[in-house]
Amino acid sequence: MKVLVIGSGGREHAMVWKIAQSPLVEEVFCAPGNAGIAGQATCVSLKVDDIDGLLAFAQQKQIDLTVVGPELPLTLGVVDRFRAAGLTIFGATRDAAQIEGSKSFCKDLMAKYGVPTASYGTFTDCDEAVAFIKQQGAPIVVKADGLAAGKGVILADTVEQAVAAVESILCEGAFGSAGARVVIEEFLEGEEASFLAFTDGERIVPLASSQDHKAAYDGDTGPNTGGMGAYSPAPVVTPEIHDKIIEQVLKPTIAGMAAEGCAYSSILYAGLMIKDGELKVLEFNARFGDPETQPLLARLKSDIVPVLLACARGDLSGVELEWHDKAAVCVVMASGGYPGDYAKGHAIDGLDAAAGIEDLVVFHAGTTLQDDSIVTAGGRVLGVTGLGTTVAEAIERAYQGVKTINWKDVHYRSDIGRKALNR
Repeated sequence: MKVLVIGSGGREHAMVWKIAQSPLVEEVFCAPGNAGIAGQATCVSLKVDDIDGLLAFAQQKQIDLTVVGPELPLTLGVVDRFRAAGLTIFGATRDAAQIEGSKSFCKDLMAKYGVPTASYGTFTDCDEAVAFIKQQGAPIVVKADGLAAGKGVILADTVEQAVAAVESILCEGAFGSAGARVVIEEFLEGEEASFLAFTDGERIVPLASSQDHKAAYDGDTGPNTGGMGAYSPAPVVTPEIHDKIIEQVLKPTIAGMAAEGCAYSSILYAGLMIKDGELKVLEFNARFGDPETQPLLARLKSDIVPVLLACARGDLSGVELEWHDKAAVCVVMASGGYPGDYAKGHAIDGLDAAAGIEDLVVFHAGTTLQDDSIVTAGGRVLGVTGLGTTVAEAIERAYQGVKTINWKDVHYRSDIGRKALNR
């Protein structure tokens, strides 16, 4: 069969890498892809928001399965368009993708169906938002309502910081139309975890637990990013917590989506805060996480293609996932200055040497080919993913790879996975 993956990041490279291993697959295409993906798939010069172009390509090449990586094409209705044309596609419909595309929709859904989450308020008026902040006090969280590439969440330590965030988003348009509305919510303490599960709208097939590292710098300091690293399994998700996530979070959310007329059949990602054996939902994503996908797929023993097909066809009955016993750790190597301004076009050294390290996979994110050299082309550049019999071993292997690779002004965190060691 022929498979098309939509996207160009580390998540999509991990998907292509895993899909290409399937005996069911003859050819993999990726639109637009990157320099690393080009080694395992045919890259196609189509942007992720070019729905007409993607549909025409899939029809022309007689693609048997399309897999959507990023959130933007989901919210633009790529799944609806493909299905209307009779094509098999894995991803959330436009209505279902609201769970990520609108934080106010997501919070209202959780409030209505009893899913544990932080208390909140939703605002389009700057003065009302500021008054709410002053009434609530700090620390407090300010979120742009729409999609902001993982950067639309501001954890404000003071009232002044929160007010500045509201003014930047609502009044000055820092995130454009994505910031036409803000959600302001209670600051939650605890340890974060990511929990992903396939669902066909009724059945739930959970993936292994994982933990992302959102902050730019060591010790979870600095601005929020799209994610600076992840590991799996995450010991904070105990068997008891695992069961609570299924019963208190996934089941009522999936039932609630169906009741609201936007049945959910895809991968559902719950970002959680866990403290003292209790949990609350920080956010939902309507797609695989990045960088959680990299360690998760590195650990997945099962062929992923039959699972993606079953989910796309709306019937997960009989589907089970098998996992390798090894732990996996992904360290994101980013451009200096990310998530702010950064330079592009720096030549990357050491990729061949890293490719020779056992139990190490380097997933490309922001890379491109330039005169036969691989150069930086984005904020998050590589996801260096190590495997080991323990998380400690996987950390060691990942950082062995990181230290082998270099470019001008490279930046990465040195503490990815440390929380697992502390447990």
